Amino acid sequence: MRCYLHAFLLCMVFTFFSLLYVFNQLASTLEDRDEWDLKEQRGSDRSSHDTGNLLRKLPGLAGHRDREEGLDRERSGTAVKEHSDERSHLAVVACGPRLEETLTMLKSAVLFSKKPLNFYIFAEDDLHDSFRNALDSWPRMVQTKFNFTIYSITFPRENAKEWKKLFKPCASQRLFLPLILKEVDSLLYVDTDILFLQPVEDIWAILTQFNASHLAAMAPEHEEPRIGWYNRFARHPYYGKTGINSGVMLMNMTRLREKFFKNDMTTVALKWEEILMPLLQKYKLNITWGDQDLLNIIFHQNPESLYVFPCQWNYRPDHCIYGSNCQQADQEGVFILHGNRGVYHDDKQPAFRAVYEAIQKYPFGENMMTSLLQPLEASLQTTTHTYCGRASHLFTKRLKQSIMSAQQDVTQRG
Repeated sequence: MRCYLHAFLLCMVFTFFSLLYVFNQLASTLEDRDEWDLKEQRGSDRSSHDTGNLLRKLPGLAGHRDREEGLDRERSGTAVKEHSDERSHLAVVACGPRLEETLTMLKSAVLFSKKPLNFYIFAEDDLHDSFRNALDSWPRMVQTKFNFTIYSITFPRENAKEWKKLFKPCASQRLFLPLILKEVDSLLYVDTDILFLQPVEDIWAILTQFNASHLAAMAPEHEEPRIGWYNRFARHPYYGKTGINSGVMLMNMTRLREKFFKNDMTTVALKWEEILMPLLQKYKLNITWGDQDLLNIIFHQNPESLYVFPCQWNYRPDHCIYGSNCQQADQEGVFILHGNRGVYHDDKQPAFRAVYEAIQKYPFGENMMTSLLQPLEASLQTTTHTYCGRASHLFTKRLKQSIMSAQQDVTQRG
């Protein structure tokens, strides 16, 4: 009996210290959130000559100057009028040598979308001018299709270096977008190595398919469990049978900010800003893919909150490198191309690189059939020695429809 009593007491002590640790992490997270809120409140009371310094420090305020420039552009009558119910809101995070790749992604979004776009660009400070100059150099008619805001990379004060170095530089910034972009209801986050092959508003429309519980949408990490990573190697919980890939992530951020998430750290459900740091501390020695692994853990515990869209919305080399295994793309074509593992910039998957270079080199204003699609089809003909090259007709199937639709729209407006 005494042994049972000792065991019970040890369990109680362990539980006590575990709860103490979790609540200590929560207190730290809430302190950071309060500090962010306080800084923003103080920032709104500062005189205009202090704005430059604030932009480099405050989440959600960095890039305010760009927002003002966007408003000036609207007031001049050359930009599209604001229709909040029509706009798609697109966010990207760029650090290091990702400037050109990010601009090519944004270019693909602008080329095929018919409805206006809002871009939220999170970038290291030394990239801000380059982004601004590049986007401002695009033809005026192209600029009327979008507005953009540039933000500094911002993490909670506590463990900021740890967050920044998680997986890839700055990649975990996406976890904090709901806390920074507090005025934004819904958002499409994409990695820099994404290319849209059809209008952004088409994936944006998936928000209308959410039920009352859904607050985010992503594609599976793998379609074929035999080559899946999570189900074979993961040392942490993950969503579903093969996990999820966060390179294309559609969010209802209002719901995300309001939800209390079940978790395996405490019996108390935690809000988004409360769960991130404790989760990182618990699993940081067991995760390989950084913030994507944390999202897998969260939605493993809260599967009812995730809407899973088909692989054609996030088509990666894994879907064709061993033979085609994305059934939806086989039927309807690729909607969004995801060139992860650097395949746009090496010779491992020349079909992916061909699509990237075709969009990158296309001159705005030229006929897209003759200056984009036809050169791309010629390049893809040289890639048939690879499995993905043999499936490259899937890359152009939807792209051709998008080009025809975009050019028809231009003709009607002309």
